[in-house]
Amino acid sequence: MSSREGENVREAAFTPAAGSGLELLEPALVRVVQETGASVGVVYLLPPGETVLRMALLTGVPPQIVAPWAEVRLEAPIPVADAVRERRVVWVGSSEEMARRYPRPALVLPYHFAAAAAPVTTRDTDRGGLVLLWPGSHPSELSQDERDAIGVFCRHTGLLLQRAADSGRPVLPGAEPRVLSPHRSYAPCPGEAMAAVDFAERLPGGCCALDLEGRISFVTTAAAELVGADIPDLLGALPSQVLPWLDDPVFEDCYRSAVVSRQTTSFTARRPPDRWLSFQLHPDASGISVRITPAPTAPAEDTPDTQLAASPVTPSRARELYHLLHLAAVLTEAVGVQDVVDRVPRQIMPAFGVQALALMTAEEGRLQIIGYRGYTAELMDRFDFAPLTSHTPAVRVLATGVPAFFATFADLKRAYPPAVLQDGMAAWAFLPLTVSGRTVGSMVLAYERPRPFSTEERAILTSIAGLVAQALERARLYDAQYQLAHSLQAALLPHDLPPIPGLDLAARYLPTTHGVNIGGDFYDLIRLDDANAAAAIGDVQGHNVNAAALMGQVRTAVHATAGASPGDVLARTNRLLTDLDPGLFTSCLYIHLDLAHHRARLATAGHPPPLLLHPDGHTEVLDLPPGLVLGIDPTADYESTEIPLPPGTVLALYTDGLVETPGVDIEDAIADLAEHLARAPGETAQTLADDLVHYATQCAPRNDDIALLVINVQQTGG
Repeated sequence: MSSREGENVREAAFTPAAGSGLELLEPALVRVVQETGASVGVVYLLPPGETVLRMALLTGVPPQIVAPWAEVRLEAPIPVADAVRERRVVWVGSSEEMARRYPRPALVLPYHFAAAAAPVTTRDTDRGGLVLLWPGSHPSELSQDERDAIGVFCRHTGLLLQRAADSGRPVLPGAEPRVLSPHRSYAPCPGEAMAAVDFAERLPGGCCALDLEGRISFVTTAAAELVGADIPDLLGALPSQVLPWLDDPVFEDCYRSAVVSRQTTSFTARRPPDRWLSFQLHPDASGISVRITPAPTAPAEDTPDTQLAASPVTPSRARELYHLLHLAAVLTEAVGVQDVVDRVPRQIMPAFGVQALALMTAEEGRLQIIGYRGYTAELMDRFDFAPLTSHTPAVRVLATGVPAFFATFADLKRAYPPAVLQDGMAAWAFLPLTVSGRTVGSMVLAYERPRPFSTEERAILTSIAGLVAQALERARLYDAQYQLAHSLQAALLPHDLPPIPGLDLAARYLPTTHGVNIGGDFYDLIRLDDANAAAAIGDVQGHNVNAAALMGQVRTAVHATAGASPGDVLARTNRLLTDLDPGLFTSCLYIHLDLAHHRARLATAGHPPPLLLHPDGHTEVLDLPPGLVLGIDPTADYESTEIPLPPGTVLALYTDGLVETPGVDIEDAIADLAEHLARAPGETAQTLADDLVHYATQCAPRNDDIALLVINVQQTGG
């Protein structure tokens, strides 16, 4: 059978069973996991109009391990986000490569595994993504068969999603991902099952089985005796629930390592008061088999896969610590207050069992709600801008810096007699957002059921609030710097384009820099007289205040010499810049528009060529005589070129941010943009500008500022 025939067979096998919704996608996920030999499979969906991927289907791993990635923003530094955003398969062949390319997930999952992420798309619509994980023993590259299987899954899943959407029944992710049961190729009869139990009972030492959720599904008599618990108490429970001395990060880490890497892990723990036990975890797709044997002596401290378990004083909250670590990693990447507000609920609520959350800060004597989730807008409006003199838990926490926990509404009512149950919740944690000893706001976590809030949980939640407060403080500083920098840049650009008879004009400027790193892209349109105008566009090297200041000087120089021939304008501006010796170079394109005679003269100083849309609908990338960028050689000459400019002609001037994409030849990108301009549906300069920006930014991520000036020549009476 040929490779193509084999692919056709696989594609035919993807026809789903009758049904609707997520069950349509289940057979495809099961098949791609089987055909690739992956240990974990995850399907993300991208609901229409959203920029957040939501986990919809999951197999091979318990939800709590992947809870931090239940929702992934498209711009997040995560493999599946890169795959969808860049429309390509992302392959990460080892834990070392993961740490190098994606440090955030590597920090939380420092285990041996390989991963692939692929986009699910149809035409111009991004519909979701696929993530597959393999044990660390997987070869360093994906095989062709694996790539083919992934490609078939993505194509056919995209078609299924498109058909469902076209029929008015779109497939949407649920509130929680649907977890598929592990595939079993063999089901034993009752006699075989009993024989397996007898076999396990005869083995020396003890053994037990954990399902993928980490709960004990089987335990031998010897194992129960070794850990000092009764079998009925162990079955169906998490080991740390019935054996407090196992509620330790070491056990949790070994369990997660076994599930994710599918490799045997082991550790040694002390059962109080002084009995040492050795645990070996053997994982597969259905769960983990655990071998338990007595350890004759205490383990050596320098043994890499052993750890002394602490005495059962207090639980360590290993899972909460895991999520706390991930939250810290996520918040270090947040920029801007809104970014923090968006990230906090997505990370905290699924990880810590929170049903509703609200973030508040103190603003001008009032408590302002800056973000919430799980609450209705109507309810939040009642509390927004409440005076700081209000007798409420949120205000009290902000004023004192002391957290407040209410296990039931009765507890809340005793502390605040006027309180009325308005949110339908049963327990609350009110946490101060404190930075450097100063409380800047408060955070409310609400739960649907009464919650006792143990000492350990209170400590964890208070730590969370501290992380959120620090992130908000950094975000506020970033926002202030960003606003200052871009206000400066905006002041240096034209506020409005001057009205010029015979020209329909539009300009766009899209910054992509952060903080005070502002760019030097600029554009300008100068009215010379009733029949003549000048246009300029340029890009100063660098992204800083110096670049922005030099951009202002270039604009001033162009204005001062506008009306001369384009070559002379650039030559004079060049001499000025070389005299200033700013240490920065500038590309520039200058055009003289002669509206009475319907012609234009152009000269370039190392700037990307303009696009010309002719009245008959075909486009041209103007090939201008090259000129040296400004600021290098004071004797440089710039040659002018004249072109006809009849009514119906459109000129598009742009900076390289519109066409530069990593890995793509810039000439090819310019040619593609020119072809798109020929098909653009817009008739006005405004709609054409919007369409060009949308096309360029949707095709691939942009790493530079974008300036665009569209000149639409109309019929005049001249």
